[in-house]
Amino acid sequence: QKQLVESGGGVVQPGGSLRLSCSTSGFTLEPYAIAWFRQAPGKEREGVSCINQISGATIYADSVKGRFTMRRRNVKNSEVTLEMNMLQPEDTAVYYCATGGGFTFETWAFDVWGQGTQVTVSS
Repeated sequence: QKQLVESGGGVVQPGGSLRLSCSTSGFTLEPYAIAWFRQAPGKEREGVSCINQISGATIYADSVKGRFTMRRRNVKNSEVTLEMNMLQPEDTAVYYCATGGGFTFETWAFDVWGQGTQVTVSS
């Protein structure tokens, strides 16, 4: 059974940093795309970053460019991280990793989702 497990969420002050991790169980990520999404209370789920496992290309939402960095952690690409710097209260959300066949921020393209990890940015 394919599973994704996120970790690393928590509470941080504005301007602080967190690193999220997403690991697989039961499969390796190659050759799928893998993405981070987030969902704040009362808002739709939105794409944050996405890696094309074949080309290595990465895309970011405009709201996080220059602050967040998504990386693959090992040769088999079975773990990815999201380094989040200069966090702001508007970054508060549940963060999910997801994998599927599309290099996109469209949620329908992803068929395996993690359970999510809460990130709260507050003073």
